[in-house]
Amino acid sequence: MITLTESAVIAAFLAFCRVGSCFMVMPGLSSARVPMQVRLFVAVAVTGALLSSLWDAIVPHVSRQPGVLVPLVVSEILTGGLIGLLARLYVMALQFMGSAVAMLIGFGGMGAPGIENGEPSAPLGEIISFSALMLLFVFNFHHEIVRALVASYEIAPLNTAFDARGALISITDTISEAFLIVLRLGSPFVAYALLVNLTIGFVNKLVPQIPVYFISLPMVLAGGLILFYFGIATMLSLFADGFLAATLGR
Repeated sequence: MITLTESAVIAAFLAFCRVGSCFMVMPGLSSARVPMQVRLFVAVAVTGALLSSLWDAIVPHVSRQPGVLVPLVVSEILTGGLIGLLARLYVMALQFMGSAVAMLIGFGGMGAPGIENGEPSAPLGEIISFSALMLLFVFNFHHEIVRALVASYEIAPLNTAFDARGALISITDTISEAFLIVLRLGSPFVAYALLVNLTIGFVNKLVPQIPVYFISLPMVLAGGLILFYFGIATMLSLFADGFLAATLGR
């Protein structure tokens, strides 16, 4: 027989497996700039806050038998990691588009240490991705992640094994939706780069004696920055709307 104390400890550990693995990969808290202790304490605090709500969904399936407990732990870690990964894929798609935007307007030459992960990337792309991430936290998207964790016990109960096929379908659909959203957001910069480079190519063919590339580079940069100045607010707001609509709909 398993006592009430043992069941409470095992239930808390199982809840921490799902919550902690989600926070380990979700955007923002998974950043290299956030200390490991902060991530651990936040995961423990959220687990303790949610344990009373999740008690009836976890405790009936608790067992101290290794043959039952180990598969539960693995399934919980994979389920929580999937929830955090689905949210992170949207931010990764925006980071990709931010680097593409920096390259399209001529700012992708020299990389600098990234704000979130520390890897070298275009500063303009980091500004876009970090601003979008900060906007998501302002809109309390981390609350939606917590709600998704609570609702996940109805979609993926503790007594069911991790559905690898369903997880791959969710990841594929999320990648498709995320890149469709950011492609729409970056379409003005793609059109600008095509138009400007086509014009420069025609001028270079007409006047090959003039170094058109070096002469036109400041104007290309200026035009790209003007387009970025007038479009960044709309771009970030549309991304936040698309992110929240996609996560709430999922």
